[in-house]
Amino acid sequence: MRLLILGGTGRTGKLLVEEAVKRGYLVNVLVREKKHYSSPSLFISVFEGLPTHKADLAGAMLGCDAVINALNISRTSDFPWAKLRTPKKFLSLSMENEIAIARLQHIDRIITISAWGVNETKKELPFWFKWLIDYSNISYAYAEHEAQEQLLLISGLKWTAVRPVILTNFKKDQPVTVSYNKFPSPGLFISRYNVAKFIVDILEDPEFYQKQPTISES
Repeated sequence: MRLLILGGTGRTGKLLVEEAVKRGYLVNVLVREKKHYSSPSLFISVFEGLPTHKADLAGAMLGCDAVINALNISRTSDFPWAKLRTPKKFLSLSMENEIAIARLQHIDRIITISAWGVNETKKELPFWFKWLIDYSNISYAYAEHEAQEQLLLISGLKWTAVRPVILTNFKKDQPVTVSYNKFPSPGLFISRYNVAKFIVDILEDPEFYQKQPTISES
């Protein structure tokens, strides 16, 4: 299989690319500027452009069997009130293009990284986390993840919206708990490494089609 991994230069996206290549997938990545991306493998094809530009995205998706979307709203730092680097509608515009091109190119498998706290799972969050979403620039990312999920719900594709809990940067194998409607109750943390592994694990698994699992470390 050939995959397009969007956001493949980000902290989670890089791990997704590594994991996919390690398991024998061919990978396309779409980057803003090729000159700033050094491909770590001959199994990776690099395309230049933006997912909000339909022609750029169509070229990167050509010949793919599935798309993994690790895009996010970027800020100038991890500080919750830091200024946005990406447009406020970056995720929803990218997803609109992704779905339209997937239909044209007969690609029916899409996995996107959403977030715990999106839509009905917001009620599951600790008070301080809900406050951050409501009163900081994190709110833009959550609104866009919700918009992405709504677009997928009506797409008719074999999609999965993976909702990781709070992300860490540890690189150690840990069992992953999959939760729906807070059952079983999710933990607070999961590493980007284990998110990447989980996503590649479920790529060809029909059990996760049209689902929104919350994932955490056991």
